[in-house]
Amino acid sequence: MSNKVLPSVSLESKQPIYKVEKDCLVSKNADVTVAFRLELPEIFTLSREDYAQLQAAFVKAVRLLPDHCVVHKQDWYVEDKYAPGFEAERTLLSAAYERHFNERPFLNHFCYLFITKTSSERPNWGSTSGLLARRHIVPKDLLDTKVLESFFDSVGQFVRTLEGVGPTNAPFIRSHRLTSDELAGTQQKAGLLEKYLSLDLSDQALQVDLDLTGGLKVGQEFCQMFSVANLDDLPTSVETDIRYEAYSTEYSDFPISFAAPLGLLLGTSHILNQYVFLDNTQKTVKTFEQKKDRLTSLSLYSRQNAINVEYYHAFLNELLTHKRRPVRVHCNVLAWGRSEQEMTEVRKLVNAAFNQMNCKPRQNTVDIAALYWGGIPGNAGDFPSEETFYTFIEQAVCFWASETNYRSTGATKGIKLSDRLTGKPVLVDISDEPMKRQVIFNRNKFVLGPSGSGKSFFTNHMVRQYYEQGAHVLLVDTGNSYKGLCELVGGVYFTYEEDAPIAFNPFLISGKLDVEKKESIKTLLQALWKKDDEAVSQSEYVSLSTAVSLYYVMLEANPAIQPSFNTFYEFVKGTYRKVLEEEKVREKDFDIDNFLYVLGPYYRGGEYDYLLNSDKELDLVQAPFIVFELDNIKDHPILFPVVTLIIMETFISKMRKLKGVRKMILIEEAWKALTTPGMAAYIKYLFKTVRKFFGEAIVVTQEIDDIIGNEIVKDAIINNSDCKILLDQRKFINRFEEIQALLSLTPKEKDLVLSINRDNQPARGRYTEVFISLGGVVSKVYAIEVSKEEYVTYTTEETEKVRLFEKLRQTGDMPTAIKLFAAELREG
Repeated sequence: MSNKVLPSVSLESKQPIYKVEKDCLVSKNADVTVAFRLELPEIFTLSREDYAQLQAAFVKAVRLLPDHCVVHKQDWYVEDKYAPGFEAERTLLSAAYERHFNERPFLNHFCYLFITKTSSERPNWGSTSGLLARRHIVPKDLLDTKVLESFFDSVGQFVRTLEGVGPTNAPFIRSHRLTSDELAGTQQKAGLLEKYLSLDLSDQALQVDLDLTGGLKVGQEFCQMFSVANLDDLPTSVETDIRYEAYSTEYSDFPISFAAPLGLLLGTSHILNQYVFLDNTQKTVKTFEQKKDRLTSLSLYSRQNAINVEYYHAFLNELLTHKRRPVRVHCNVLAWGRSEQEMTEVRKLVNAAFNQMNCKPRQNTVDIAALYWGGIPGNAGDFPSEETFYTFIEQAVCFWASETNYRSTGATKGIKLSDRLTGKPVLVDISDEPMKRQVIFNRNKFVLGPSGSGKSFFTNHMVRQYYEQGAHVLLVDTGNSYKGLCELVGGVYFTYEEDAPIAFNPFLISGKLDVEKKESIKTLLQALWKKDDEAVSQSEYVSLSTAVSLYYVMLEANPAIQPSFNTFYEFVKGTYRKVLEEEKVREKDFDIDNFLYVLGPYYRGGEYDYLLNSDKELDLVQAPFIVFELDNIKDHPILFPVVTLIIMETFISKMRKLKGVRKMILIEEAWKALTTPGMAAYIKYLFKTVRKFFGEAIVVTQEIDDIIGNEIVKDAIINNSDCKILLDQRKFINRFEEIQALLSLTPKEKDLVLSINRDNQPARGRYTEVFISLGGVVSKVYAIEVSKEEYVTYTTEETEKVRLFEKLRQTGDMPTAIKLFAAELREG
C-alpha cells in the first residue's frame, strides 16, 4: 500500500474554464458552452402520455444539435429548510401557520442544462488526459465563426423545442439562459462555477479546499459518486416512466419518470449528472463495422466474441433501419454529507434508488476526481470517454430527471397548501393567475368529498385565506362547520331558531329598481307560487314582471309606504287587480286569485308572515364575512328553499355593488334546494354572471347520488365550474368511473384522485390531501397540513367544538380560547 502524499496544487492552475464571455463558458480547450436553468414539471403531476411527450421533445431537441456537442444536464438536490414570513400584518392563524412550518426540512431542486460545442478534431479524452491530469495546458484556436453561429442557432432551436411541449397555456418546461454574472459571479454573489466547486448553491458560497486523498472531500463535505457507465449496469429495457407503487391502486397506475428515484425521491443532498455525447454518426458506424468484422474473424475462438458480433449487428441494424442517432451516455450521482457514518446511510439510499430502476451502480473511487472535474459547468468536453457507453438518443434521455418539487404559482394571493413529499408550504392561486393564462375561464369551484374526508376542513382553510386577502365571503351551511372561524373574524352568523326566526325584506332597495333586482324578486315570487314541476307560462311571467314594475312606480309616488311583501301583496290585491281587469287579462293567462291564495301564508297574519317583512334594514352588502347556518330548516319544504333563495339575492347585491372587491359565495348541501326546475334558470344565471363581477361561486357536496344523473347540477353548476376540487374518494372507488364521466376528468386526473392519502407520512402528524383541477389543464394533489391553532378553529368534531366554545365562554375572547385549546393539544 502506497503512503505517497499527493502534492498540493492551486485550483486556479487546473481550472478548466478559460473565460466567461457573452454569457458563454469558454474552456481552455476552446470548447464553448451555453448554460440554462430549467423549470421542470412538478413531481406527481404527469401522466404516461405526458412523459412520452417529454421524451419525444428531448429526443427531437438533441437531434437538432450538430456533431461534437455534449448535452450535460445537471440537477442539484440540496437539503434546505422553509423560511417563514412573519409580516407585521399577519393574523393569529396565518402567523401560527408560519410558525408550524418554521425550518421544515425539504429537498430543494435546481436544474441546469449545459450544451457544449467541442472541436471536431478533438479526440475522446480519457481519465488520464483531461486538464486535471495534464501539466501543460495549451488553449486551442477558437472555432470558426460560422461553426459557432450554427451552434448557437441549433441551441436556440433546442430550447424552443423543450419549451413547446405541453399545453400552450401551461408548458411543461421553461428556461432561463444564465448570464455571465450568474456563471462567473460578482463581488456580491457567487457564480455557478464557485457554487459547484464548493457544493454550495447559496449566493455567499465560499472557496473551499478539495481533498483527493482517499476519495473526494469538498470543504467539510465527504463525497461519494455512483455511476452507470457500462451496458452491463443497465436493465434489459428502459422506459419513459415507471409505476409508483406508493400512489397506485388496483384501479390506477400512478407514473413517475424512470429517473425519479435518483431525483427528489432520493432524500439526501446530491447532484444528478446526465451526459449525452454526440459524435459523428458516420465515424461511429465505421468504427462499429470495423469492430464487428474483427470480432467476426475471432468468433471461432470465443463464444463471447460471437455474442458481441450479434450485439454490433443488432445495433447497426437498428441505427440504419430506424435512422437512429448513436450517442455516448453517462449518468452519475454525486452525494455528500458531513461524516463517514452519514455517508454509509447515503450509500444505502443511492444503491436502493438505482435498484428501483433495475440498474447496478458502480461506486467510483479511483476516478472520482476526474468525474467530479468533468461535472464542472462547461467542462463536459473534458469528460473521460471510457466512462461512457453507446446507445441511441431515445434510450439516453430516459435517464434525464423530468420533475421538480412543488412551487408557488408566483402570485401574491392564493391559498397556502403543502407539497406531498415533505409538507413544504406553497402559495397556490386557483382563481386569478389561471384566468390570466386562460387555463380557466371562470373562478367557480365544485367540491366533492364524502363525509369524513376533510371537505369542510379544506373549505375553512380556503375561505379564511380569501377573507384575509380582502374578499367578501358569504357561506351557506347546514352543519355549523364555520362557527369557529366566523367567531374569530367577527363575522355575521345567522342561524334559524323557533323563537328567533330569520326575517328578510327582499323588496327593500336603495335607489332605482334595476333589472337584476327585478329578476330576483320575480324568481322569488315564482318559487313561492309554483311547485317544482309547474312551469311558469309566458303570460304569467309577463304579468309578474308588470306587477313588480308597477309596484315600484307606486312606491316612488308614495314614499310613505314601506316596501315589504305585505305592501306588495296589498298592491296586487287592489291596484294591480284593476290593471288586469282594464287590460282584460283572462284568468287562464294569470290567475290572480290563485296567486294571492298561495302566497297568503307570507302576508300579515299568515304562518310565515315574518319571513319577508323584516322592519330592520340589515346592510349585509358591507359585511365581509357572513354565515347562514340553515341546519334547523334544511328539511323544511317551504322555509329552506325560500330562505336560500333570499340569501342568493343578498349575494347578488354584493356582486353588483362592491366594485373591485372579490366576492365569494360557498354553498354546502343547501344547493339541493336550488336545483329544482323552478330554480334552475336562477342558478345558471348566478354561475354564469358571477365571473363578470370579480366573483366566484362554490358548491360543496358529499353525496355521489345527488350529482349523478342530476342534469341541473351538470348543466348549471359543474359545466360552469372550471375548478374541480375532490377529497378522498375511496368510499366511491367502485363507482368512480361515474364521477370521472360526470366531471370530465382525464385518465391522469383519475390516477391523481385515487392517489389521495395513499402514502401519508405519520411523522408529519395529522394531515389530509386534496385534488385540484384547473380546467383539466393543470391538476395536482396537495397536502392540507395546518397548525394546532388552525385545527381547533376549523374542526367539525362535536367534542372539540364544545371544548373550544367552553373556553370562549370562560375567556370571552376567541383568539385566547384558540391559543389555550391549541396549547392543550400540543401538550397531548
